[in-house]
Amino acid sequence: MGRRIAGRSDAILLPLMLVYGAAALLHFMHNAVYLRDYPNLPAWLTSAGVVAAWLVVAATGVLAYLLYSRVSRVAGLITISAYAVLGFGGLDHYTVAPVSAHTVAMNLTILL
Repeated sequence: MGRRIAGRSDAILLPLMLVYGAAALLHFMHNAVYLRDYPNLPAWLTSAGVVAAWLVVAATGVLAYLLYSRVSRVAGLITISAYAVLGFGGLDHYTVAPVSAHTVAMNLTILL
């Protein structure tokens, strides 16, 4: 029974990580394109910096999955947890401006 549950978990892990990665890509690219429209972001932040940040997040996800599937499930799960926590960074937008200061599209990509 344990193998059957593990098999199902393994089968759904990659699709879930890919959905999360796509959502992160959508949000980061929206940030990069509409950077100056987002309220109260620091002036030093650039579109290239946003893309670089996404690359770091994406690389963390790839590393996490490779660790999980090929090296160590424990190390992989720890890294997947870190990858998941990075997703909550989008909520930082609400520390500099309230929900009402963002457009519908901004809020959708932040919350996605």
